[in-house]
Amino acid sequence: MDIEHLYGKHHGWLKGWLCNRVGNSADAADLAQDTFMRMLTLRQLPVLREPRHYLVTIARGLMIDKARRQTLERAYLEVLAARPEPLEVSPETYHLIIESLLAIDALLDGLGARTRQIFLLVQLEGLSYVQVGRQLGLSVTTIKNHLGKAMMQCIRLMDD
Repeated sequence: MDIEHLYGKHHGWLKGWLCNRVGNSADAADLAQDTFMRMLTLRQLPVLREPRHYLVTIARGLMIDKARRQTLERAYLEVLAARPEPLEVSPETYHLIIESLLAIDALLDGLGARTRQIFLLVQLEGLSYVQVGRQLGLSVTTIKNHLGKAMMQCIRLMDD
C-alpha cells in the first residue's frame, strides 16, 4: 500500500481519532498531517496489516512530543512572568548613579594599570586573591598590596 492510498483511506479517520484525544480540530489536523509527513520520511514504507494501528502509533508519539513542547513553553513563560519588572529610576536616583559612576571612573583613572586590573578582577569579577594571583602570575601578597593602594585611593576620593 502506498502513502497516497493510506492518506486517502485513513486521513479522515485519523483526524477524527486525534480530535477526540486533543480536543480541537485544528491541532488534530496538524497532528494528522505530521503523522503522514513522518511516514514520508521513511526510506521504505513497511508492509502494514493494520494501517490504522501504525498511524495511531506515530500519532501518539507526535502527541507526546507536542505535550512536551507545550510543557516547556509554559515553564519558560512562567519564568518570564516571574522575572521582576525593570526598575524605573527617578531623575534624582539617575543623577546619583551617574555621580557614583564618575567617581568610580576617577578612582580607576588614578590607579596604575596593574592595580586597576586587580581591583576590577576582585571587585567586579568576584575572583579571590588566589585566583587573581594565579591568573596574573603574582603572589597573594602582591595582590593585597595593589588592593591596599586602590582602597587608599578610594579613601582619598571620599575625603575630597
